[in-house]
Amino acid sequence: MVNQLKKIKWSNYVIYYIFAGVILLFSVLLLDKGFLSGNNLMNIARQTAMTSIMAVGMTFVLSASEIDLSFGSVVALASIVCAKTLNATGSIFLGVLAGLAMGMIVGLLNGIFVAKVGIPSFLVTLGINGIVLGFARWVSNLQSIPINNDTFVYFFGSGDIGKIPVLFIWMVMLAIIGQLVLKKTPFGRRVLATGGNKVSAMYSGIKVNQIKILVMLLNSVMAALAGILYTGRLHGARYTLGENDVMIVIAAVIIGGTSMSGGKGSVIGSLLGALIMGILNNGLILMGFSVDQQMIFRGLIIIISVALTMREKE
Repeated sequence: MVNQLKKIKWSNYVIYYIFAGVILLFSVLLLDKGFLSGNNLMNIARQTAMTSIMAVGMTFVLSASEIDLSFGSVVALASIVCAKTLNATGSIFLGVLAGLAMGMIVGLLNGIFVAKVGIPSFLVTLGINGIVLGFARWVSNLQSIPINNDTFVYFFGSGDIGKIPVLFIWMVMLAIIGQLVLKKTPFGRRVLATGGNKVSAMYSGIKVNQIKILVMLLNSVMAALAGILYTGRLHGARYTLGENDVMIVIAAVIIGGTSMSGGKGSVIGSLLGALIMGILNNGLILMGFSVDQQMIFRGLIIIISVALTMREKE
């Protein structure tokens, strides 16, 4: 038994230690403020769902040794395109399709510039981010776009099935699918191989450029879906949606065990990382921290958590 325990690589489970530690900390500090109540936990799930879904796509991007800085603006533009299409046609299907199609277009552009033109993904997505955000501001005229379709709002953000938020179901479902695809399918293995060693992957017959295009496409589609879910939860679209999510999502994915240098990733770990971010935000609010104090404390926690995670990987 002792020998078996020694063989376990405990560093692989650092995200679980951090997750348990954060919950324990706030459980003690906020024992009299209902932190562990069912309503508060479900509220954390609602607040975290969109960043968790974005983290699924980002896990694939980082695992392939790329980066995407444009997904925050994709969230905003997808929400606006979805809302405008829905209001114009009255069709939920067309509204959702339009939002996802916008994400596909941005992801495809990112992928082509990275894989075919050879521009580093950091620079490509930074430039695309400005373009997409500009379109979001232009199309919306800096105004919120309300949604009055109750069916859309129920299934894409605000509904509950019993006591379980629909957003929680979206989050868990996509995380499970993402984990299975990354770990159990040829595509997932090719993503990890591409990120681990591009040259070896090419000699193994893997179409590296195709993989890069697909992971950038997937990430933008996940961001577009998050924008659609934001629209349903908030009963409207805004050009500011997603603007504060980029740092949180990338930090969540790294904390969750995905290597920034590629070749290693975990969607479930990214989900836990996103939940940690959500718990921090919720706990700090309950403790009465001001917005600026929350930003400082959250930034410190992110740095410490990422440092611990990266140290464990050495």
